[in-house]
Amino acid sequence: MDLSVITTYRCNSNCQMCYIWQNPTRPNEEIQAETLAKLPAGFDNLNLTGGEPTLRRDLPQLVETVYPKARITEISSNGLHAYRLVEIVRKHPDIKIRFSIEGKDVANNSIRGEWDGFRKKMEGMKRLKEAGGKDLGFATVIQDENAAQLVELYGLSCEMGLELATSTLHNGWQFFKNDNYFYDRARAAREVEKLIAAMLKSRSVKAWFRAYLNLGLMRKILGQDRLMPCTAGTDFAFIDPWGDVWACNVRTDVPLGNLKRQSWAQILSSEMAQDSVRKVAQCPQNCWMVTTARAAMRSRRLPFLPKLRVLEWVIKNKIRTALGLNVRFDRYVDYSNVAQSPSVQRTSFLDRPFPRKVLAEADKHYALEEFHNR
Repeated sequence: MDLSVITTYRCNSNCQMCYIWQNPTRPNEEIQAETLAKLPAGFDNLNLTGGEPTLRRDLPQLVETVYPKARITEISSNGLHAYRLVEIVRKHPDIKIRFSIEGKDVANNSIRGEWDGFRKKMEGMKRLKEAGGKDLGFATVIQDENAAQLVELYGLSCEMGLELATSTLHNGWQFFKNDNYFYDRARAAREVEKLIAAMLKSRSVKAWFRAYLNLGLMRKILGQDRLMPCTAGTDFAFIDPWGDVWACNVRTDVPLGNLKRQSWAQILSSEMAQDSVRKVAQCPQNCWMVTTARAAMRSRRLPFLPKLRVLEWVIKNKIRTALGLNVRFDRYVDYSNVAQSPSVQRTSFLDRPFPRKVLAEADKHYALEEFHNR
């Protein structure tokens, strides 16, 4: 159903929960439009992400290549170079744009290591709205440092007529991180409860289903099992900057193939891909990425519709909210069963330089090899 293309590992943010920016790729080795042209049509959601995709000078060409291949084409950006998206939005007003934002003003700038980043994102989003953008919004990674601002961020998004997507701390090869853990899991989960309640009070049907996705994030934050089985490798795939295709962006032992050297049909029918799909079925990782979670929540026959169990939860809890009743979170999460977290302090890189190691195609790209999520 869905595909994410990591167009580059270059990034002009210095985030504390993602070290892509410390491991930039060489521009001349990054996946090109002619390689993406090999993709078939028929994807539901195709996301051009990074790193920071606006650092690709050929981003408009990449968009033109993949736009006909998906019902929804998405660009995930940090929003610092919004002006580079204006012409794309003018040509394709329905293109989905999400700017990463990790809190109000100081919180965002500290977490993401961005001088004046919050203001630039606000101004950039207004510019895209003026350009005619119809599917614009923010995306935030829930962590201890911003959990208390979730409802405020949601309110800000609603006031601006924008969407708010949420994810939470994960470890994986896309982030070059294996030490993303919460300090206080229960406290963060309680803040997500408030966000779910606010979303269910909304008139937006999309927000109601986002409430269910956030319920899955609560379980992830607490270290409890996924709400729904993962379908990475069958309903979702990642392509990295060198054209390697993966079932997901966490495990380095679930490759599917390489789009530079193979056709899409060859990749999906390969023994390598079948072996990786079998590994996913037995995967012990406790992930709830917006990418794979969204695919798991949707009908495989009609991707624009939810699975029955998701629909039932949304209807039941929307009715409860409309009647002035609270969501019975104790039926879905167990606060007496909270996973232990290693005490690993995150560091703001706002004014702390860090050397970058440029990754070449010939290098070993994911030296950590194994990544752990619980």
